[in-house]
Amino acid sequence: MSQFFYVHPENPQTRLISQAVAIIRNGGVVIYPTDSGYALGCLLENKGAMERICRIRRLDDNHNFTLLCRDLSELSLYARVDNTAFRLIRNNTPGPYTFILKATKEVPRRLMNPKRKTIGIRVPDNQIALDLLEALGEPMMSTTLILPGQTSAESDPDTIRDQLEHAVDLIIHGGYLGEQPTTVIDFTDGDANVVRLGAGDVTPFE
Repeated sequence: MSQFFYVHPENPQTRLISQAVAIIRNGGVVIYPTDSGYALGCLLENKGAMERICRIRRLDDNHNFTLLCRDLSELSLYARVDNTAFRLIRNNTPGPYTFILKATKEVPRRLMNPKRKTIGIRVPDNQIALDLLEALGEPMMSTTLILPGQTSAESDPDTIRDQLEHAVDLIIHGGYLGEQPTTVIDFTDGDANVVRLGAGDVTPFE
């Protein structure tokens, strides 16, 4: 049975954020709000938690995982990015975008795309997510909560609780959200290539 926290979307309660971080640090899998629906997250280094997320979403080995970052200060540690790409990313974060970049050796191999050695990087425009990351002090391994057979991100935390309260350690209720996943922009070839249309406007990348 998972814990269920009601967290204020604009002024997250520090006590609940601290409790959520403790659950993550203890190996927990959490469901939390972002600016593009709810997502699943865990510690970057926790292989067992990542495997649980893969089972929940029925992901294969080719899935592109995302590192959720509090800001772009962590970008160069985990991804290789040129000046042009960095400017575009900086000008559009935080926001509902995932940027695919070549991963550095700081990223565990199991999180990279096995063929392309890439990783997704994301800075969400959601106060709960940002406060979680600030308190955690490092990026969080993340993937959009799109359940098997569905095409959109889960947006209703009460429905999520009915379906997944026995599969995760914490569900953070941060309001009812939009259902669109992030817009995915691939920078691995130098240019900005739109891989998936989602909540983020693609105009700046065209």
